Amino acid sequence: MRSYQVNSEWRSHSRVLRKKVGVRSLLMAISMLAIAVGCQSQSGAYNATNVTDCLPNLNLIDQTGKEINLSSLKGKPVLVDFIYTSCPGPCLTLTGRMNAIAQQLGPALGTKFTLLSVSIDPEHDGPNQLRQYVDEHGVNRSGWYFLTGRPSDVDALLSAFKLHREREDDGSVSHVVGVFLLAPDGKELREYNGEIIKPDVVAADLRKALSAS
Repeated sequence: MRSYQVNSEWRSHSRVLRKKVGVRSLLMAISMLAIAVGCQSQSGAYNATNVTDCLPNLNLIDQTGKEINLSSLKGKPVLVDFIYTSCPGPCLTLTGRMNAIAQQLGPALGTKFTLLSVSIDPEHDGPNQLRQYVDEHGVNRSGWYFLTGRPSDVDALLSAFKLHREREDDGSVSHVVGVFLLAPDGKELREYNGEIIKPDVVAADLRKALSAS
């Protein structure tokens, strides 16, 4: 598993940005992003290098309380991000980006594409909290699942993405701002910096993944 420093880190291989931002260091991380973005894709999209199956035979629970086996989602492109409901800001940015992508996909979301938002604070995010988050932010869409589960199961999923959870000294959860496009076989195709991705670019990548399957 790749190791990550607390607060923020740039992935060392390829050109892919994965950043974990603590609440207290958010402004510093944004400054680092502004400096580095000139060296990277202006669309926030990067080629994936992780060849792990990111949709393992693992059960999580969605915002309605329904158990979802991740491997059952194979067969169509899947877009994944990681949030938590008490997040003070970055998660709302990610959710807004994902919602804009959902709007781009239209009725194909759920029939041809799947969106997953997985809580990285399962100790506090149950189905009720996820459902309230969905309702508050108007993102109740067919084909978009907000998932939680046992901490060990969430950790197992993060491991497939070469990520792990961290907490700040004050107990707050470090943020993961990466967004990940999975092929119908569950392998990563693209990775995105969730703070600067362009919804039309991601939607186009999803359609390409569908046509290539």
